[in-house]
Amino acid sequence: MRPVRTAFAGALLGTLVLAGCGQTGTTAGPGAAPTSASAAPSAAPSAAGFPVTVEAANGKVTIPKRPERIVSLSATHTETLYAIGAGSQVVAVDDRSNHPPEAPKTDLSGFKPNVEAIVAQKPDLVILSDDLDDVVSELGKVNVPVLHQPAATGLDEAYEEISELGAATGHQDEADKVVTGMKTAIEDLAAKAPKDTKLTYYHELDQTPYAVTSKTFIGQIYGLFGLTNIADKAPDAAGGYPKLSAEFVAQADPDLIFLADVKCCQQNKDALAARPGWKNLSAIKDDRVTELDDDIASRWGPRVVDLARSIGEAVTKASAKTDGTG
Repeated sequence: MRPVRTAFAGALLGTLVLAGCGQTGTTAGPGAAPTSASAAPSAAPSAAGFPVTVEAANGKVTIPKRPERIVSLSATHTETLYAIGAGSQVVAVDDRSNHPPEAPKTDLSGFKPNVEAIVAQKPDLVILSDDLDDVVSELGKVNVPVLHQPAATGLDEAYEEISELGAATGHQDEADKVVTGMKTAIEDLAAKAPKDTKLTYYHELDQTPYAVTSKTFIGQIYGLFGLTNIADKAPDAAGGYPKLSAEFVAQADPDLIFLADVKCCQQNKDALAARPGWKNLSAIKDDRVTELDDDIASRWGPRVVDLARSIGEAVTKASAKTDGTG
């Protein structure tokens, strides 16, 4: 069994923020493992090892036999299921699950769960990120096994959730390979990036603008690259997701800007330059604005490697210009 994972405070806030703006695009996947969540080997799962008990946020969940009708109400977990080779067992996913494209997308919602609609899919396992409207207990009343896997607060929790899903679906070996590939790729990307640049950055969740601090899952990824987060000095950290003023960002004048509101909200360097007081920001003048994929920047599954890759490329590019070699 996997080690017990503690349910963390603020999971709801983290998940709502990480959910992004209802994007509809698709993206690519992790490092040493295949780069697309749908590209992982689709080996037939073994029935051996069941029943299995997995420790989730809703306690110890016993899955009596290999699930053949999985419903995923989390875009992140949908990606993970396909990455570990359990895609053929998935019969329905929520309305935000847009990767991989072959996932059986429905109008089911992870944020406004409809128990009757979920049960109508005849699931033998439901996987979700948020226990809204007591959906876990409601599904329990009709004897549907549920794994509540909240938004990870760090890479270790993300790795653990992937391993837990592997155990729950009969794909433990594949899940372990995905985790190993992620670790190797992220460590390699971080090791190759320059660390002595002392660059500052601003990560924008939306144009309000909301940002993230270093204590969040996203912020910890940036920390691997030696970057300093301007949002850490925000007057109100707001659980790691502070609402900044335009003046605050302008005064901080970050060296790098990363936008996670591109597809949802059409933000780019030109849109930033049109904001009052922003056209002279160093990141804009020096062409150091990185347009992230909203989905990659909002999920904590296997494709987090691609977020790390984007950060590493931006740091290397900025460092080269600083050194006069770019």
